[in-house]
Amino acid sequence: MMILYRIYQFCVMMPLLLVITLITCLGCMVSGLLGVAHWGGYFFPHWWGKAFCLISLVKVTVKGREHLKDDTSYVFVANHQGAYDIMAVYGYLGHQFRWMMKKGLRKMPMVGLACEMTGHIFVDNSTPSATRQTMECAERQLRGGQSIVVFPEGARSSNGHMRPFKRGAYLLAMEFGLPVVPVTIDGAYDVLPRHRLLPRPGRIVLTIHKPIESVDGKHDLPKLMERSADDIRSVLPERNK
Repeated sequence: MMILYRIYQFCVMMPLLLVITLITCLGCMVSGLLGVAHWGGYFFPHWWGKAFCLISLVKVTVKGREHLKDDTSYVFVANHQGAYDIMAVYGYLGHQFRWMMKKGLRKMPMVGLACEMTGHIFVDNSTPSATRQTMECAERQLRGGQSIVVFPEGARSSNGHMRPFKRGAYLLAMEFGLPVVPVTIDGAYDVLPRHRLLPRPGRIVLTIHKPIESVDGKHDLPKLMERSADDIRSVLPERNK
């Protein structure tokens, strides 16, 4: 059965994914040039994420979407099991957002430029001034009513277990008094872990937890980080906690 799937991957799946990725990048860049990046930066990647999962034979189930309000800005924090986390969040979160992503992704042909033109935030902590610029970019998006999605682990898990969280996204939530929404991604490690090149069919469950609201416009940083990590772990199998 796996042999048939590999044939499908090379003859059908990979050519299709390449085409839809190019179309998505072009759509994002054109929307940026036309001044409608707010719309295009979500519309095209949203359908790209759905198509990527469907064509890869990866089923995504979403729980807890009723916790979100369309007119509210959130800081989403999610665990990072593998590459398909990105497709699952794009395709199935169901809320307008921008990523905070590693600055190295800016160098990806077309993808990096498309992300830049539609307002995604490249994290650069190489110097204090670069860190300030990163935070200022994120603040501009949040002031504009946008939400952001962050993987506070900073990188994909190497063994399926959650890594310690970094505090950058939480500082933004504290500054603006925004709700933090923990998101659990379960199953992406089995689909495509960090050490493998080709995915396999599978199922990803996206669990959107209740927003952690600020109290009088303020968060307690240690408690916020601990609670969000606990919420994410609460629905993970033991082998991924």
